Amino acid sequence: MSSPAAAARPGTVPPGTPARTAPLLLRRVRLVPVAPRAGHTPAPAAPDAPVDLRIAGGVVTAVAPRLDPRPDEPVLDAAGRWAAPGLWDRHVHLGQWAGTFGRLDLSTADSAAAVLDLVRARLAGHPPGRPLLGFGFRDALWPDAPTLGALDAVAGATPVVLSSGDVHSGWLSSAARALLGLPAGAPGDDGLVREGPWFAALARVPSLPGADAAAGYRQALAEAAARGVVGVVDVEFAANEREWPERIGQGLDLLRVRAGVYPDRLEAVLAAGLRTGDPLPGGAGLATMGPLKIISDGALNTRTAHCRDAYPVPGDAGHPHGVQSVGPDELARLLRRARTGGLTVALHAIGDAAVGLALDAFAATGARGSIEHAQLLTAADAARMARLGVVASVQPAHLLDDRDVAERVWAGRTGDAFPFRTLLDAGVPLAFGSDAPVAPLDPWLAMAAAVHRSADERAPWHPEQQLGVAEALAASTDGQGTLGAGSRGDVVLLDADPLAPAATTAEAAARLRAMPVAATVLGGRVTHDAR
Repeated sequence: MSSPAAAARPGTVPPGTPARTAPLLLRRVRLVPVAPRAGHTPAPAAPDAPVDLRIAGGVVTAVAPRLDPRPDEPVLDAAGRWAAPGLWDRHVHLGQWAGTFGRLDLSTADSAAAVLDLVRARLAGHPPGRPLLGFGFRDALWPDAPTLGALDAVAGATPVVLSSGDVHSGWLSSAARALLGLPAGAPGDDGLVREGPWFAALARVPSLPGADAAAGYRQALAEAAARGVVGVVDVEFAANEREWPERIGQGLDLLRVRAGVYPDRLEAVLAAGLRTGDPLPGGAGLATMGPLKIISDGALNTRTAHCRDAYPVPGDAGHPHGVQSVGPDELARLLRRARTGGLTVALHAIGDAAVGLALDAFAATGARGSIEHAQLLTAADAARMARLGVVASVQPAHLLDDRDVAERVWAGRTGDAFPFRTLLDAGVPLAFGSDAPVAPLDPWLAMAAAVHRSADERAPWHPEQQLGVAEALAASTDGQGTLGAGSRGDVVLLDADPLAPAATTAEAAARLRAMPVAATVLGGRVTHDAR
C-alpha cells in the first residue's frame, strides 16, 4: 500500500493535454486485487482494510488508511464498497449500438415468418415514407428462408433495413436497396446482402431519416457508465478520429474512446500524422487514435467465417469454406503500412483458416496488435499467437448465442471454439469486449460467459475452456492492476466483492451478471452514481 507522500508513477493522461478530469477523494474503499494481465502475472496486493484514495490530474496520486480532504476537493464516501479499475470494452461499434435503441428488435424471431410478423406489426403505426430499421435476426437455424419477395410483400414502398445479429448481413426490401444504392434483387433471392456490400450499405444507414443520433449516443454512454465502463475501442464504420472529438465537444464525454480506422481512411489518418495512442485534437484528453481495423473473413451465423473445413450448408454457395474478404497479399500490405505508420492492427478473424492467415501476416510484417474474435483456432495457433505477442480480443458473450449454431456448422470441432483457456494457458494476452450491438455492451455479462459458458439450464459448453473470475476481471480492465498511486483515475465502485468465493461456476456467473455497480469514476469525474 502506498503512503500519502508516495510519488505517483507517470499516468496515462499525456502531460499538458487538456483533459476532462476532476479532483476527487474516495473515502473508505476496499481495493479489489486485480492482475494487470489475465493469468500471467499475480495481482498486486490490496490492503485488508478500507483505505482512502486521492485522484488528481486524472491519476491516483495517493492511497492511505486516512487522507484529509484538500480545499475544494470533493469527497465521495464509498462506505466500505469494493473499488476496482474502471472496465473497458475492447471492441464496440458504438454508433450501431446507439442506433439499436430506436430499432425494431428481431432477436426473439425464430423464423423468417416471425420476422415478417414483427415488421408487419411495426409498420401499422410507422410514419409513412420513413425507413424502418430492425436489428438482431439470426437465420442460421431457421426452418424457412428469407426472401426478397416476402419482405417486399410486407414492406411495400417503405424502405425496410433489417440487420442480422452478427452484423454481417442485412435483409433489405427493394425500396431500401434503391435508397442505399444497392443493386436490385430478384424476388426469389434470399434477400440477404452479405459482407462487403452490406458493410458499405451499413455505413450509409446513419444518414437515413430516423431517430436522433445524439439521443442514442447519450443513452448508450449512460448505460455503459452504469455498468462500470470507462473506455471503449470503437471500430464503427465511420471517420471516428474526426467524429469523436466533435461528440465530446457536444458533451458526450462519459467514456474514453480509442478511435479505430478502416483501410478506406488509412491514408488520411497517416497523412494527418496520427499514431495509435496519440491524443486526438479536440478530444479533451478522452479520445485517442486507436488501431487499424481489418475485417478479413465473415461470421459464424452467416456461415461466412473462413474455415479449413467446409460448412455442411454454406451461407454463401460460392464459398463453401466461408469468405476470406482480404487475401494474404493485401493483408501483408495493410499490416506493413500500419506498422510503418505507427498504428497497431485489430484484425477480425473468426474461422480457423482466417486466423492462420492473420498470423502469417503478423509474422511476415512484424506488426503489433490483436486478432479480433478468434472464435475457432487450434492449440498450435494459440501457441503461435503467444510467440508473436498478438492479443486475443474476444467477446465471450457470443458463445451464449452461438453454441447451437457452432454444434451444427462446426460439428466435431467445437472443442476449439471460443478457446479462452487454451489461449490463456498458451500465454496469449486476453482482452474482453462485446462487439456491441452483436452482444450488449456489458462487461459483467462477458465475464459471466467466460466463467460459466452457459446462460440457461444446460451444462457449461466445453467447461475445459472456462476461466476463473479473477482471470475474467483482469481481461476486462485494460491492463490496469490493483488500484494504487499512478493508476488511471478510473474506478468502478461495487456493492459486492466480485472475487468472493462461489460454490459453483453457475453461482459465480449469476453473481457477475447481477453485479451492482454503485458508482463509476472517470479521471476523477463521477459519471454514474447509484449509491
